[in-house]
Amino acid sequence: MRLRLPLVASLLWAAPACGPPDDAAPPAGQSIVQARRVDGPAGRPSGPRVVFVGTSLTAGFGLDSPEQGYVARLQELADSAGVAARMVNAGVSGETSAGGRRRIGWVLAADTVDVLVLELGANDGLRGLDTGALKENLEAIIDSTRARWPEAEIVLVGMQVPPNLGPRYTEAFGEVFRRVARSRSTALVPFLLEGVGGVAELNQDDGIHPTGEGHRRMARTVWPVLEPILLRSGDGAPP
Repeated sequence: MRLRLPLVASLLWAAPACGPPDDAAPPAGQSIVQARRVDGPAGRPSGPRVVFVGTSLTAGFGLDSPEQGYVARLQELADSAGVAARMVNAGVSGETSAGGRRRIGWVLAADTVDVLVLELGANDGLRGLDTGALKENLEAIIDSTRARWPEAEIVLVGMQVPPNLGPRYTEAFGEVFRRVARSRSTALVPFLLEGVGGVAELNQDDGIHPTGEGHRRMARTVWPVLEPILLRSGDGAPP
Protein backbone atom coordinates (compact mmCIF):
# COMPACT_ATOMS: atom_id res chain seq x y z
CA MET A 1 0.00 0.00 0.00
CA ARG A 2 1.36 3.42 -0.89
CA LEU A 3 0.57 6.71 0.80
CA ARG A 4 -2.04 8.77 -0.99
CA LEU A 5 -0.97 11.77 -3.02
CA PRO A 6 -2.94 14.39 -0.97
CA LEU A 7 -0.63 13.62 1.94
CA VAL A 8 2.56 14.58 0.16
CA ALA A 9 2.60 18.27 1.04
CA SER A 10 1.78 17.72 4.71
CA LEU A 11 4.28 14.89 5.00
CA LEU A 12 7.12 16.96 3.62
CA TRP A 13 6.17 19.90 5.81
CA ALA A 14 5.80 17.83 8.96
CA ALA A 15 8.94 15.69 8.69
CA PRO A 16 11.52 18.25 9.83
CA ALA A 17 9.30 19.24 12.78
CA CYS A 18 8.81 15.74 14.18
CA GLY A 19 11.29 16.11 16.99
CA PRO A 20 14.86 16.96 17.97
CA PRO A 21 17.73 16.78 15.50
CA ASP A 22 18.67 13.20 14.74
CA ASP A 23 22.20 13.67 16.07
CA ALA A 24 21.12 15.21 19.38
CA ALA A 25 22.52 13.42 22.43
CA PRO A 26 20.22 12.38 25.27
CA PRO A 27 20.04 14.85 28.18
CA ALA A 28 22.72 14.32 30.80
CA GLY A 29 21.95 11.38 33.04
CA GLN A 30 19.16 10.08 30.84
CA SER A 31 19.01 7.05 28.61
CA ILE A 32 17.36 7.17 25.22
CA VAL A 33 15.32 4.15 26.33
CA GLN A 34 12.02 5.82 27.10
CA ALA A 35 9.91 3.07 28.61
CA ARG A 36 10.37 -0.40 30.00
CA ARG A 37 7.76 -3.01 30.87
CA VAL A 38 8.83 -5.73 33.30
CA ASP A 39 6.70 -8.81 33.88
CA GLY A 40 7.20 -11.78 36.10
CA PRO A 41 6.79 -12.91 39.70
CA ALA A 42 8.01 -10.52 42.39
CA GLY A 43 8.79 -7.93 39.74
CA ARG A 44 11.60 -9.98 38.24
CA PRO A 45 12.21 -9.48 34.50
CA SER A 46 10.60 -12.17 32.38
CA GLY A 47 11.08 -13.08 28.75
CA PRO A 48 13.33 -11.76 25.97
CA ARG A 49 14.21 -8.09 26.08
CA VAL A 50 12.83 -6.58 22.86
CA VAL A 51 14.32 -3.18 21.99
CA PHE A 52 12.58 -0.94 19.45
CA VAL A 53 14.85 1.57 17.70
CA GLY A 54 12.89 3.93 15.50
CA THR A 55 11.37 7.26 14.59
CA SER A 56 8.43 9.23 15.92
CA LEU A 57 6.24 6.33 14.78
CA THR A 58 7.90 4.19 17.44
CA ALA A 59 8.21 7.02 19.98
CA GLY A 60 4.44 7.59 19.75
CA PHE A 61 4.55 11.24 18.75
CA GLY A 62 1.30 13.10 19.47
CA LEU A 63 -0.39 10.37 21.49
CA ASP A 64 -2.00 11.12 24.84
CA SER A 65 0.08 8.47 26.59
CA PRO A 66 2.82 5.94 25.79
CA GLU A 67 0.32 3.15 26.43
CA GLN A 68 -1.40 4.07 23.15
CA GLY A 69 1.72 3.44 21.07
CA TYR A 70 2.27 0.28 19.06
CA VAL A 71 5.14 -0.86 21.29
CA ALA A 72 2.87 -0.86 24.34
CA ARG A 73 0.13 -2.52 22.26
CA LEU A 74 2.60 -5.27 21.36
CA GLN A 75 3.25 -5.80 25.07
CA GLU A 76 -0.50 -6.22 25.54
CA LEU A 77 -0.66 -8.73 22.69
CA ALA A 78 2.22 -10.70 24.18
CA ASP A 79 0.63 -10.67 27.62
CA SER A 80 -2.74 -11.79 26.32
CA ALA A 81 -1.11 -14.60 24.32
CA GLY A 82 0.91 -15.77 27.31
CA VAL A 83 4.17 -14.99 25.54
CA ALA A 84 6.82 -13.64 27.90
CA ALA A 85 8.50 -10.47 26.64
CA ARG A 86 9.89 -7.16 27.85
CA MET A 87 9.21 -4.41 25.30
CA VAL A 88 11.61 -1.46 25.49
CA ASN A 89 10.84 1.69 23.51
CA ALA A 90 13.96 3.50 22.24
CA GLY A 91 12.16 5.49 19.56
CA VAL A 92 13.28 9.07 18.93
CA SER A 93 11.19 11.59 17.02
CA GLY A 94 13.00 13.01 14.01
CA GLU A 95 15.42 10.09 13.81
CA THR A 96 17.09 9.23 10.50
CA SER A 97 19.03 6.07 9.76
CA ALA A 98 22.27 8.03 10.17
CA GLY A 99 21.14 9.26 13.57
CA GLY A 100 20.21 5.74 14.58
CA ARG A 101 23.63 4.51 13.49
CA ARG A 102 25.31 7.11 15.67
CA ARG A 103 23.07 6.34 18.64
CA ILE A 104 22.98 2.55 18.51
CA GLY A 105 26.02 2.14 20.76
CA TRP A 106 24.14 3.70 23.67
CA VAL A 107 21.21 1.39 23.14
CA LEU A 108 23.37 -1.73 22.96
CA ALA A 109 25.29 -0.77 26.11
CA ALA A 110 22.19 -0.09 28.22
CA ASP A 111 21.23 -3.73 28.79
CA THR A 112 20.81 -7.06 27.05
CA VAL A 113 19.27 -7.01 23.57
CA ASP A 114 17.54 -10.31 22.79
CA VAL A 115 15.49 -8.93 19.90
CA LEU A 116 16.07 -5.68 18.01
CA VAL A 117 13.11 -4.21 16.14
CA LEU A 118 14.57 -1.69 13.70
CA GLU A 119 12.14 0.94 12.41
CA LEU A 120 14.20 3.55 10.59
CA GLY A 121 13.97 5.11 7.16
CA ALA A 122 10.75 7.11 7.18
CA ASN A 123 12.55 10.42 7.74
CA ASP A 124 15.23 9.50 5.20
CA GLY A 125 12.50 9.02 2.60
CA LEU A 126 10.59 12.16 3.46
CA ARG A 127 13.80 14.16 3.06
CA GLY A 128 14.77 12.40 -0.16
CA LEU A 129 18.03 11.12 1.30
CA ASP A 130 20.23 8.69 -0.61
CA THR A 131 18.86 5.14 -0.57
CA GLY A 132 22.38 3.69 -0.74
CA ALA A 133 23.24 5.47 2.51
CA LEU A 134 20.01 4.20 4.06
CA LYS A 135 20.99 0.64 3.19
CA GLU A 136 24.50 1.07 4.60
CA ASN A 137 23.18 2.60 7.84
CA LEU A 138 20.63 -0.17 8.42
CA GLU A 139 23.24 -2.84 7.75
CA ALA A 140 25.71 -1.13 10.10
CA ILE A 141 23.13 -1.02 12.90
CA ILE A 142 22.37 -4.71 12.42
CA ASP A 143 26.07 -5.60 12.31
CA SER A 144 26.78 -3.58 15.47
CA THR A 145 23.92 -5.30 17.28
CA ARG A 146 25.16 -8.76 16.36
CA ALA A 147 28.74 -7.88 17.26
CA ARG A 148 27.64 -6.85 20.77
CA TRP A 149 24.86 -9.44 21.18
CA PRO A 150 25.61 -12.37 18.82
CA GLU A 151 22.43 -14.26 19.68
CA ALA A 152 20.13 -11.30 19.09
CA GLU A 153 17.27 -11.71 16.64
CA ILE A 154 16.56 -8.81 14.26
CA VAL A 155 13.21 -7.62 12.94
CA LEU A 156 13.53 -5.04 10.16
CA VAL A 157 10.45 -2.85 9.75
CA GLY A 158 9.81 -1.67 6.20
CA MET A 159 8.47 1.69 5.10
CA GLN A 160 7.18 3.27 1.91
CA VAL A 161 7.26 6.87 0.72
CA PRO A 162 4.81 8.97 -1.30
CA PRO A 163 5.63 9.10 -5.02
CA ASN A 164 6.40 12.83 -5.19
CA LEU A 165 10.12 12.17 -5.69
CA GLY A 166 9.43 10.00 -8.71
CA PRO A 167 8.82 6.29 -9.28
CA ARG A 168 12.52 5.46 -9.44
CA TYR A 169 13.20 6.79 -5.94
CA THR A 170 9.98 5.30 -4.56
CA GLU A 171 10.87 1.84 -5.86
CA ALA A 172 14.52 2.09 -4.78
CA PHE A 173 13.46 3.16 -1.30
CA GLY A 174 11.10 0.22 -0.82
CA GLU A 175 13.65 -2.21 -2.19
CA VAL A 176 16.21 -1.19 0.46
CA PHE A 177 14.35 -3.04 3.20
CA ARG A 178 13.96 -6.20 1.16
CA ARG A 179 17.66 -6.16 0.21
CA VAL A 180 18.83 -5.59 3.78
CA ALA A 181 16.55 -8.33 5.09
CA ARG A 182 18.06 -10.73 2.55
CA SER A 183 21.68 -9.69 2.97
CA ARG A 184 21.54 -9.75 6.78
CA SER A 185 19.05 -12.64 7.13
CA THR A 186 16.58 -10.72 9.26
CA ALA A 187 12.85 -11.03 9.70
CA LEU A 188 10.91 -8.37 7.77
CA VAL A 189 7.70 -6.47 8.38
CA PRO A 190 7.04 -5.29 4.81
CA PHE A 191 5.20 -2.04 5.68
CA LEU A 192 4.55 -0.76 9.20
CA LEU A 193 1.69 1.50 8.10
CA GLU A 194 -0.20 -1.16 6.15
CA GLY A 195 -3.89 -0.26 6.38
CA VAL A 196 -3.05 2.95 8.28
CA GLY A 197 -1.07 5.21 5.94
CA GLY A 198 -3.38 7.51 4.00
CA VAL A 199 -6.45 6.62 6.09
CA ALA A 200 -7.60 9.94 7.54
CA GLU A 201 -9.46 8.59 10.56
CA LEU A 202 -6.41 6.57 11.65
CA ASN A 203 -4.03 9.54 11.55
CA GLN A 204 -3.65 12.72 13.54
CA ASP A 205 -4.36 16.13 12.04
CA ASP A 206 -0.85 16.36 10.59
CA GLY A 207 -1.66 13.42 8.29
CA ILE A 208 1.54 11.55 9.16
CA HIS A 209 1.39 10.34 12.75
CA PRO A 210 -1.15 7.61 13.53
CA THR A 211 -3.80 7.90 16.21
CA GLY A 212 -4.13 5.44 19.06
CA GLU A 213 -6.30 3.22 16.88
CA GLY A 214 -3.74 3.50 14.09
CA HIS A 215 -1.07 2.30 16.51
CA ARG A 216 -3.27 -0.61 17.53
CA ARG A 217 -3.40 -1.69 13.89
CA MET A 218 0.36 -1.22 13.53
CA ALA A 219 0.86 -3.59 16.46
CA ARG A 220 -1.30 -6.18 14.72
CA THR A 221 0.88 -5.81 11.62
CA VAL A 222 4.09 -6.41 13.57
CA TRP A 223 2.83 -9.15 15.89
CA PRO A 224 2.67 -12.05 13.37
CA VAL A 225 6.37 -11.48 12.60
CA LEU A 226 7.45 -10.88 16.20
CA GLU A 227 5.51 -13.64 17.99
CA PRO A 228 7.36 -16.65 16.52
CA ILE A 229 10.68 -14.97 17.29
CA LEU A 230 9.66 -14.53 20.93
CA LEU A 231 8.55 -18.14 21.13
CA ARG A 232 11.98 -19.40 20.11
CA SER A 233 13.98 -16.81 22.06
CA GLY A 234 14.88 -18.35 25.40
CA ASP A 235 12.09 -18.20 27.91
CA GLY A 236 9.69 -16.56 25.47
CA ALA A 237 7.64 -19.75 25.32
CA PRO A 238 4.26 -19.68 27.04
CA PRO A 239 4.36 -21.01 30.62
